[in-house]
Amino acid sequence: MRGFVFRALVLVPFLLPTTLLAQQGLPAPAPELKKLEMFTGEWSSEGTMILGPPGTPPTKWTATSHGEWMEGNFFLVEHTDMDLSPVAKGKELAVMGFDADKKVYTYKSFSSMGQAEDSTGTVDGSTWTWLSDEHYGGMNMKGRYTMKILSPTSYTLKFEMSPDGNTWTTVMEGKATKR
Repeated sequence: MRGFVFRALVLVPFLLPTTLLAQQGLPAPAPELKKLEMFTGEWSSEGTMILGPPGTPPTKWTATSHGEWMEGNFFLVEHTDMDLSPVAKGKELAVMGFDADKKVYTYKSFSSMGQAEDSTGTVDGSTWTWLSDEHYGGMNMKGRYTMKILSPTSYTLKFEMSPDGNTWTTVMEGKATKR
């Protein structure tokens, strides 16, 4: 009897959502997710970044990425290979989605350099704006990544950082093109 009670207490929390799903059907992806469709496929990007304090000469970077929908079409998964010469070469895994409760796009990424990012985004016309909290060398900063869509196969990008969310410094700029 004791084993039955234990199994019931353990299994009920897992079976209840399954029972509710069977009665209500699977949820449908939010219509807002269709805007992420343009990021599917093969992309190449390049640009410049500042690796030091203001006045430091910019350095070139390149990246290639592949984006595809995860089964169910709730999340777009992106794999990126980047060359941040002379700093490093690396890889990144990113997952993009939409939080219907908060009405924002989501971006979570993990890199081979040990960085994890969590951003929220909005879109206004042809401009995407992603906001994040950044942590570098014990410093907490605000991040703002802006993408200006030029066509279904290209966009410009700019990444800025701020200590207070008011004064922004551009640390990376570039352009991405669908291959």
